[in-house]
Amino acid sequence: MPRLQADGLARLPAAVQRPAFDRAALSVGIVHLGLGAFHRAHQAVVNDAAIEATGDGGWGLCGVSLRQPDTRDALAPQQGLYTLALRDADEQGRPRQRLQVVGSLIELLVAPEDPQAVLERIAAPRTRIVSLTVTEKGYHHDPASGALRIDDADVQHDLVRPASPRTALGFIVHGLALRRARGWPPLTLLSCDNLPANGHLLQGLVLAMARQVDAALADWIGTACSFPACMVDRIVPRTTEADRAQVSAALGAEDAWPVIGEPFLDWVIEDRFAAGRPAWEQGGARFVADVAPFELAKLRLLNGTHSTLAYLGAMAGLRTVDQAVREPLFRQLIETLMATEIIPTLPATPGFDLAAYSARIVGRYANPALQHRLRQIAMDGSQKLPQRLLGTVRHRLQQGAGIELLALAVAGWLHHLSGVDEAGEAHAVDDPLAGTLAALRAQGGAAAVLAHAPVFGDLAGQAAFSRPVLRWLQSLQQAGVRATLQQALGGRKGATA
Repeated sequence: MPRLQADGLARLPAAVQRPAFDRAALSVGIVHLGLGAFHRAHQAVVNDAAIEATGDGGWGLCGVSLRQPDTRDALAPQQGLYTLALRDADEQGRPRQRLQVVGSLIELLVAPEDPQAVLERIAAPRTRIVSLTVTEKGYHHDPASGALRIDDADVQHDLVRPASPRTALGFIVHGLALRRARGWPPLTLLSCDNLPANGHLLQGLVLAMARQVDAALADWIGTACSFPACMVDRIVPRTTEADRAQVSAALGAEDAWPVIGEPFLDWVIEDRFAAGRPAWEQGGARFVADVAPFELAKLRLLNGTHSTLAYLGAMAGLRTVDQAVREPLFRQLIETLMATEIIPTLPATPGFDLAAYSARIVGRYANPALQHRLRQIAMDGSQKLPQRLLGTVRHRLQQGAGIELLALAVAGWLHHLSGVDEAGEAHAVDDPLAGTLAALRAQGGAAAVLAHAPVFGDLAGQAAFSRPVLRWLQSLQQAGVRATLQQALGGRKGATA
């Protein structure tokens, strides 16, 4: 089977969507840090649509892998081309998929191999946007406070070795230092990660690191560069070997690393760019003055219930999200959680129906074609909980309202930290604080974990929070997940989102 390459695009099956622009005419205008599946299934696809609609070839993508060369090694022989497989099911539940070859990724860099090349790309005069999907842990901050962890080993490395950074923040700061020194215009820094006020957070972290380097640099970044907020939404499971084989067979060409996604896509962006932007609205993006209501709704309703299903479902021995929502108990749990404890914390936004959005989330979770693994979602819980669940908990407690189901969700995370599910199957606790969390559990049990301020902030030590969490944890450990859900939902039958 031939490899997926530009000279073979015309021979692909007619149903496969392919780039409708001249890739040879593209130049790099966007440097993206964190070349993972989510970026390739979301922002890069929208970027293709913008280039096709406008013919503006100045927005080609340079994708930067910050750790491993695997994405570059897979895609370089394909000249940066790869396939997006959008999967769902028809009315009879039969799986279906639509294939699209994405073409605006024209350069691939591996930061540890050539950090200077990455810095030069950020400093290049044609670069106008640096965007990021580096996950929550890639920001090297305290999840509760949002403060830069100056004592972090990688942050310290970047401060003393500006020519070879390790972190996204280090590349941004030192790349911008080169840019400023050469007299080139400022640019836009765009976080696309699931973090509240992600633009504001990124700005604070970049400025905190820049102040450690040069106060004048920090002033220039703070006044000249822009940090718009955005909300990104598409479910993107991890690609498996079976996915690679199936997509390649459908193409009639080998794609070493396709990405899988659901048909649903949303991208809401604060329209504040220092050096212009692509016409991403041509690919479905929405530009607004204030992203906060959309961001908050997505983080609390979708991401919050995703994590709830991940911990409780995985501990009950379930494998995927659609398996979990097919069980009435789990479906009722997230529907009731959204309707009774999350939606009351969200502001009313004209044109944004929260109940309809919640119902659509449940339908998206039920997509059997995605096979989205619960343990993938369960990763990095210490970094995810503050924005996905704890912000909602804090809001409810400030309102004097109950947090029973939110506390159950947090208890599910604590239950997951045991490393063994109810069937006795062991699993890795994949978390940047795994060692710290294990030490806390060994020293003082779950109560000591709940008192860890870098994760729980001002909730640490609050009895109104810890008491129901520990009560539900005891039930999960003694009675199991399903019996605990029955108890939690016993008086709430019929509640819907």
